[in-house]
Amino acid sequence: MEDEVNAAGPPQDPNPNIKSKSEVYVLRDWKEYAGESLLIIFSVLLALVLTEFINKIHDKNETRDLLINIRNELISNKKAEAEQYAYHLRVIRSIDSALVNPELQKKIVSNDEFHLKKIAPDGVLYRYLDDIAWEVAKNHNISSRISFRTIKMLTYIYQDQARIMKAEDEIAKVFLSREAGKVENAHATLILIKNNYKGWAVDRAPGLLKQYDKAIKLLGEE
Repeated sequence: MEDEVNAAGPPQDPNPNIKSKSEVYVLRDWKEYAGESLLIIFSVLLALVLTEFINKIHDKNETRDLLINIRNELISNKKAEAEQYAYHLRVIRSIDSALVNPELQKKIVSNDEFHLKKIAPDGVLYRYLDDIAWEVAKNHNISSRISFRTIKMLTYIYQDQARIMKAEDEIAKVFLSREAGKVENAHATLILIKNNYKGWAVDRAPGLLKQYDKAIKLLGEE
């Protein structure tokens, strides 16, 4: 019986497909964990610092571009307003001539129509004052990027521009009214048009031109 067991050989593994594996556990001390944690914290802080730095550079460049656009717009508007002011003064002189000349008034008001071109041959406004760069800058929160002094000056300038541009609507209300087409109302209509020119545009222009010069110089220093 013993010989039969020996002849059969050593006992076989009941499941030869399963291989035994040895597991190795690596022991790490607290210093390694602390080092990894510090590395992660440093990486996050570095990323935040770099992001902030890049954002500041972007904001600085964007602010510079916005101010350059505003300055160029003001330079263009100053030229336009100087030309418009000279034109409006000519219109005022034409109105003054018509006010003392009844025959001229009959030419200005005839056939139930007020002929504006007799006193303002190029229309109520001679030039247009842009505000596109200013509106774009406001949409980019320009007030938080530059000095209060600069914001105050620019706000004043663009508000005055808007008032001058409003002269067209206000004067149109006068000469397009039914009363303006009556010859007997010619003198009164001319007075109203003159007053609107002076109140909305002519009397405001000299101060605006000076403000243009100050703002253009100031923005060149920003």
